Amino acid sequence: MKKLLLLLVVPLAFLSCGKQGDVIPSVPVNFQASLTDPRLAPLNASGGYVVITGYGVAGLILYRTPDRSYVAYDRCSSYQPEKKCAVTVDASGFTATDPCSGSKFSLTDGTPVKAPATKSLRSYIVNVSNFEIFVSN
Repeated sequence: MKKLLLLLVVPLAFLSCGKQGDVIPSVPVNFQASLTDPRLAPLNASGGYVVITGYGVAGLILYRTPDRSYVAYDRCSSYQPEKKCAVTVDASGFTATDPCSGSKFSLTDGTPVKAPATKSLRSYIVNVSNFEIFVSN
C-alpha cells in the first residue's frame, strides 16, 4: 500500500512544480484624474487612449472602447513579464505590441492576438464618477 501511495504522490509532486514565472507582478495601483484634464482628451472618443507612467509595473494604458466604456491595462507584457517589456499602442489604436517579443494584444479586452503571448495583459478596475476617472486593483 505504501509503495502504491508513493507511486501516486511522487509524479504529482513533479507535476505541481510547474514554472511559477510568466505572471505580471501585482503592485498597488491607485490612479485618479479629471476627465477634463487636457492630457486625457484622447479618451473623449471611442478608440482613444492615453499612456500613464509611474503606475503599475510598466505604466498604464487607459483606453476608450468602441462601446464607450473605459479599460485600463498594465503596459508590462504578459509574455516573459520578468523582462518588464512595456507594450506600445500601434498606429491603428486597436492593438498594442510587445517590442521585445512581437506579441500583440487587443486593447478592447487585453487578450493576445499574435503569438508568442498566450495570456492577457493585466487589467485594472476603472470607475468614472463626476468627470473623474479612478483606476485601481
